[in-house]
Amino acid sequence: MDTKIKVLIADDHALMRQGLKQIIELEEDIEVVALAVDGEDTIKKSQQYKPDVILLDINMPNMNGIQALRRLKDMGTDSKIIMLTIHDDREYLFETMNIGASGYVLKDAESASLVKAIRDVCTGHSYIHPSLALELVKSYNKKDKEEHTYKKDKLTRREYEVLTLIAEGKNNREIAEDLFISEKTVKNHVSNIFKKIDVSDRTQAAIYAYKHNIKKI
Repeated sequence: MDTKIKVLIADDHALMRQGLKQIIELEEDIEVVALAVDGEDTIKKSQQYKPDVILLDINMPNMNGIQALRRLKDMGTDSKIIMLTIHDDREYLFETMNIGASGYVLKDAESASLVKAIRDVCTGHSYIHPSLALELVKSYNKKDKEEHTYKKDKLTRREYEVLTLIAEGKNNREIAEDLFISEKTVKNHVSNIFKKIDVSDRTQAAIYAYKHNIKKI
């Protein structure tokens, strides 16, 4: 039974394709089953060869790597996808991981990093080149902070107070008593809060409050 990891390399530069192929085929458990020259070729050959892993260059003609990644995910591909990039493409890191890439490797990385990335994603893990890992965390933190600030600013002072009481586990009647308002008014506030912070129930609202350190003013 053939247990080798099947890899498709997609890059518009012939030297890069051949170089990657030579590096990968030094490993006994990995084989290159196809080479693609652009995004459209990648889609076609991914369907034909059904690779376990696709090494996908970001900058390619006839559908770039990000467009090809999105198309592959829309098609429901089972292949794990590792984005290949140069330093100048760092801004695409957050976007491609959000779309569903399993890995992100710099083209000038050591061959051991590429091989590790292939093996890691094949076992269900993600791989981010070490020099980019901190950048990804910063991007997520920044995005989360921006979304939180935006949502928090949309809450009225009263809604903010109601949310803190929801986080304490209080029901509408208890909140009404604490704030000296009617239960109907509390119910309206709760409904508005759910919409503004994009949650569907009290548990999610409480988790949101805990996560963002929302406390009584």
